[in-house]
Amino acid sequence: MLTQNAFARSRAAVFATIAIGAFAFAGPAKAAPQTQLFPFFLPPVQTYQYQPQQPQAVARPEGEGSTYELPARLRRQVVNYASHEAPGTVIIDTPHTYLYYVLAGGKAIRYGIGVGRDGFTWSGTQSVTKKAEWPDWTPPPEMIKRQPYLPREMAGGPGNPLGARAMYLGSTEYRIHGTNAPETIGTHVSSGCIRLTNEDVTDLYSRVNVGTKVIVLPMEQRRADLDTIR
Repeated sequence: MLTQNAFARSRAAVFATIAIGAFAFAGPAKAAPQTQLFPFFLPPVQTYQYQPQQPQAVARPEGEGSTYELPARLRRQVVNYASHEAPGTVIIDTPHTYLYYVLAGGKAIRYGIGVGRDGFTWSGTQSVTKKAEWPDWTPPPEMIKRQPYLPREMAGGPGNPLGARAMYLGSTEYRIHGTNAPETIGTHVSSGCIRLTNEDVTDLYSRVNVGTKVIVLPMEQRRADLDTIR
């Protein structure tokens, strides 16, 4: 049987145990609101989706097809050129891919040109009957028959095969015109038209008038030269 003092000590110990348990239980409950507030002080998390950079398309310069540099012999230049033709006459040297604009005093402006491929060269004398800036292109029926994929019409502009300027020869389908493919100057590539760089055809266009005489020399001269070499 417990004495009065022992009972008192036992009751105090029980109360102390209950108090400590209550404190331990109550502690986390009071701290809970703080842990709930904590996330609101953090900056919002931002997510980014990687977008690969697409290469920028480089626009081709208006009036020129590329930065291609013509060989020295095909660049526009004033040269000695003996001719009985009057100044202002245009002479197409088909075999050597030159166009001469005759000047006075035995001089001429020489331009590098592209001419007709094998089987499409021609010769003779014509005159300029029409001039056009940034001309539309309507391929003739014969060309469409050979190349049915060609457009039936194409509006003038930097992407047009006739380039920046065109000078129409007589009543033929042939023209002296520009090109957006300057690498074809000095070659035999066309269906009979004479092509210059857009820069050169613009220069020639400013000198030539409707009615200008145009002489196209035959291709046979080159063939004769080759036969002699062989």
